[in-house]
Amino acid sequence: MSDTIFARATAAGRAAVAIVRITGPRAAEALETLAGGAPPPRQAAVRRLRSRNGEVIDTALVLWMPGPGSFTGEDSVELQVHGGPVILQELHEALTQLGLRAAEPGEFSRRAFTNGRMDLLQAEAIADLVDAETSAQKRQALLQMSGGVGRRFERWRDALADALALIEAENDFPDEDLPGALAEQARPMLESVTADLELALAAAARGQRVRNGYRVAVIGRPNAGKSSLFNALVGREAAIVSQRPGTTRDVVEVEVQVGGYAVTLADTAGVRDAADEIESEGVRRAQTWADSAAWRLLIVDASDSAGLQEVGEMVQPDDLVVVHKSDLTGSPASEVPEWASRRGLTTLRVSSKTGEGLDALRARLEARLVSELGGAEAPSATRARHQEAMEIAHAALVRANAVLTRGSERAAEDVRIAARALQSVIGGVDNEAVLDRVFSAFCIGK
Repeated sequence: MSDTIFARATAAGRAAVAIVRITGPRAAEALETLAGGAPPPRQAAVRRLRSRNGEVIDTALVLWMPGPGSFTGEDSVELQVHGGPVILQELHEALTQLGLRAAEPGEFSRRAFTNGRMDLLQAEAIADLVDAETSAQKRQALLQMSGGVGRRFERWRDALADALALIEAENDFPDEDLPGALAEQARPMLESVTADLELALAAAARGQRVRNGYRVAVIGRPNAGKSSLFNALVGREAAIVSQRPGTTRDVVEVEVQVGGYAVTLADTAGVRDAADEIESEGVRRAQTWADSAAWRLLIVDASDSAGLQEVGEMVQPDDLVVVHKSDLTGSPASEVPEWASRRGLTTLRVSSKTGEGLDALRARLEARLVSELGGAEAPSATRARHQEAMEIAHAALVRANAVLTRGSERAAEDVRIAARALQSVIGGVDNEAVLDRVFSAFCIGK
């Protein structure tokens, strides 16, 4: 990290103000050339910026933040200039002429991580906060950025280090008169971390669903009114509505916000024996999407409950059966509530035409989101890589507990595997591939 880098930290395009950040060993030199010297640390000052040949670029608000007390831990500069394209282009050229390099995506945050200003979980939380579109996503990112989640992984890692010390002491000195069975003294530590990981893995879906969106599939037979109900829920004509069976051939996805949570609603093809190859593929995609969804709304025509058994294979306990078209004369077939109850499902009468039951349906969805995704503390996993590492650690500890006897090298190796897996979540592991994958997804300037 001998290079001094710079990047625009504000969005592209014309704006009243744009912020350009500089970090690295030559930041002070660049500021001396551009602004004629640095203001007192962390005190904003108005300075005229000039290129190396003395041409005025702009009048700017300048901040000087010497390391290690900066975001990156290095000497850093922040320039707040007018957001015109010409000003930014001339500033870019001036910095390049001074030998500075334009930053790559995530390079500022990566330097902060490398210099110990944050762990890898906190770095990922910064990216999540920038991308947050709902209040729930923002809250989760802030909780993770506070460092509490990283400290949880550190406690697990430290407990495993203590346990490993006991196991290896007994392995290395089998003939010594050591106090008690040291390996057995390690067992409570291993069991405690194993139990904590089981709880964290059980809640792993929560963090990923908050971050990526809660997936809800609208499923049912053709002409049950799936698309009209879907349009009513998303508030616009997102899916084509027709009396012709099999109109919906592909999955139509729309992202909405419900109660501060991101939700991906999907209208799917009607499930039946397909009339052609294209419809058959639509039914297959509907089934695949429903399998991966967090919740399914099974739409049943109030006047026609035929085919319940066929679509019933797609639902799971706690899903909702929506008896649709309740504005039509007659009542739904009596077997629907009974059929639903036997499968652990509840029913709700709804009409997208009159609006009956729509508010109740939205309330059911919001209540489910709060129940499944709400929580005072940040979950231990918000990304797939976190969950994968915890699964590796848990499996290794289960193996270690099973073979934890005097002189067991196998148990020691499994504990080391678990510790490395947990350490990989917060960083500190010499694995450039992991770091490249994490920081490449950041925006320029972060």
